[in-house]
Formats: sequence, C-alpha cells, structure tokens
Amino acid sequence: MSFLTLQNIKKSFGPVQVVHDFNMAIEKGEFISFLGPSGCGKTTILRMIAGFETPSDGDIVINGRNQTTLRPNQRNIGMVFQAYALFPNMNVFENVAFGLKVAGKPKSEIDARVKEMLALIHLEHLADRYPYQMSGGQQQRVALARALAPKPEVLLLDEPLSALDAKIRVSLREEIRQIQRQLGITTIFVTHDQEEALSISDRIVVMNAGRADQIGTPFEVYNKPETRFVASFVGTLNILEATVVDPASATVKIGETTLKLAEPIATHKQGDKISLALRPEAGTLSASENKDSSISGKVLSSNFLGSVIRTRLDVAGHKISFDMFNNPGMQPPEHDSVVTLYFDARDLLVIRE
Repeated sequence: MSFLTLQNIKKSFGPVQVVHDFNMAIEKGEFISFLGPSGCGKTTILRMIAGFETPSDGDIVINGRNQTTLRPNQRNIGMVFQAYALFPNMNVFENVAFGLKVAGKPKSEIDARVKEMLALIHLEHLADRYPYQMSGGQQQRVALARALAPKPEVLLLDEPLSALDAKIRVSLREEIRQIQRQLGITTIFVTHDQEEALSISDRIVVMNAGRADQIGTPFEVYNKPETRFVASFVGTLNILEATVVDPASATVKIGETTLKLAEPIATHKQGDKISLALRPEAGTLSASENKDSSISGKVLSSNFLGSVIRTRLDVAGHKISFDMFNNPGMQPPEHDSVVTLYFDARDLLVIRE
C-alpha cells in the first residue's frame, strides 16, 4: 500500500473548479514535484494535503489513515512557505523550537532536537540571531529546520526557492534534496521552475488547468512528453506539423520531406495531420550512424548563448531551433544558407493534444 494517496480529489471555489479528479499514489521517502504555471492547481493540492483547504470531493490518505477532514494541527505534516514565515520576535533557536514547544515536549528533548536540526542545516553558529539579521537563504534554511523539527511524516514545500537569487536557489535545492535523502522523509515540492523539478525529483506531476497532464520520472517527462502542453512547458521544444503518408510503416511528410517515425501511428489514417516534437539538442549538422533521419531548412539566425549556439531554421514554414555546443573553432551556419539537420528518428516524438 502506498504511503500517501490522493483519490479522486476535486476542489471548487464557488462555481470555479480548480482541481479535477486528481489521483496519485506516493511511496514512502519519495520526492515528488508538482510543476506547472500559475493557477494550474498545484498549490491548492498542497494546501489540501496540509489541511488548509478541504477537498470538495475525494480522499487524502496518509500512512493508512484518512485525513481528508482533519485540521492542520491534527496532521503530522511539516510545511515550508515561499515567504519563510519566520517569527520576527524569535531568534533562530526559538523559531526551530516552536513546534516542539507547542507539542509540549520536555526542555531537554527540545534543546537536543533543535541543536540536531541546526547542525543539519549548518547554522549552529547563528542560533541567537533574529530573522532580520540573516540572508534569504539562511532564513529559508531555518524555516526548513523548523518544519522538520517535530519529525513530520510528510514535508510540503510551496515554491520555497522562488524569492532567492539564482545562485542560492541552485545550492539550496541541492541541500534540500540531500537532507530529504538523509532523513528519508516523503516530500512534495511545488514549483513553476522546470529546472528545479527536473534536477531534484523522483517523479514530476505536470499540472495544467487543474489536471495532471503527465506523471513520470524527470527523464520520462522531458524525453517522452505525453501532451502538447507538457512538451511545450518542460524544456524548449520544436513542434512540427506533419501529414500521415502510411500509418502501417509510420511514414509522414513535413513539407516535401518524407520521414519514418520510430513510434507507431497505426491508429491514424492516411492524410491525418499530426504534431511531432523535436528537442533543440537532438539535431546536428553532421551525418553519423546514429542520426538516421534528416530535414533541410533555411538559416534565419544564430544566437550565441555561451555554452551553445542556438540556430533558427525555417523548415517547410515551421520555425525550429537547434543547439550546437560552443567548441573551439566552430563556425555557425551563415544567414540565409540552406542546411541539413540530422537526428535520430527516436528523437522525433508524436504529441497528442
């Protein structure tokens, strides 16, 4: 039996339904990220798990116990917010100790646990400081320690890194993942940042308009997107419209170019229009044994992005991009020249709407 299950969860605010029939089973110790744009329902689901919102329908079961209607203080859950939410009148030690004091733990146990948590986040030397005396990254570490101090069954993180600068975000997300692995705590992380979700998750839930468009590992979500939304939201992707030539042999046509797909399209008919996806990094200007497909296009532009040069092509009226690594002596293709882009047929994915 899964450690945390969300069964047919629905949520409406007045006449507006914001979560539609959401189902998911989460194993103990998993790190799950909910990824999606603003208003997609990801934070609402998190708040329902925490008990701050009650589902309009459905059940939330944690460790074999139905907790759908329990109040937040009746659930053994820790939560970290985007805005830190530290108590400004308390120092670091007192902030981390707060949940333990509310639970009525003895002073000796509180002192030992707080010291353990401060060591975990490497802030033992700041125990006497107040929130206004610390950086944003330090404050968020304290918020994490406070959430973990009472030994919750589940840790919820609501966009905890969005208020931090880029460099601190990267280091802190790695630290969060390291701590999560060390403690083995079931964790749900909400973000709109695809890089965050891809880099630290066991599985990702891609949310779109209150529904899960796809649930899968970072590899599955990035390399095998199941819908046009997932394909366009996660990473940079080229969408090409093609016409089915022969469903049995998975042959399609883009402009005047005929291509054979690696995945079946037997459910389609000859003449059907289908959408295909190709990642910018999948293409190269050099033919090789593992690049068994090709398509030609006119160079529109080449932009230097540091580690890569991104070139835009016009392929049968489609504007697509491909990336070349910035190797010494490499020259980008000339503007208005016609080039051939080579790729593996397995990299050309059929996208459902």
